[in-house]
Amino acid sequence: MTEPILAVPEHIRKEQEEATFEAQLPKPVGYRVLVALPEVEEEYEGGIIKAESVRKREYIMSIMGLVIDMGDLAYKDDSRFGKNSEPWCKVGDYVMFRMNTGTRFTVSGKEYRLMNDDSIEAVIDDPRGIYHV
Repeated sequence: MTEPILAVPEHIRKEQEEATFEAQLPKPVGYRVLVALPEVEEEYEGGIIKAESVRKREYIMSIMGLVIDMGDLAYKDDSRFGKNSEPWCKVGDYVMFRMNTGTRFTVSGKEYRLMNDDSIEAVIDDPRGIYHV
């Protein structure tokens, strides 16, 4: 007779999944910045559902994201940023960048970009309503 398999408690399973997910994200090195692209909204403000082609275009043409991590040399090159200058952004900031900037990749279906520190063009307080034209 075999032993019954015990189910893993939900909170432990979620912790294991999060640890696996975090282990899959690359650690930026040097002057690189890791940015997560935001999820594309499924509906317009009035409740009308967006066509799949519209959502795909908005996702692919994304020009902003959330800073997840930064390399140890990000914003520390005095020749590019000046002596004692402050970083242009920090972890947790929403930032704007050019559409095809950085190395694009996905982890668990979510897109990320690994880009140079000087590719960040602006910090955004509220990214809602900002789209590529």
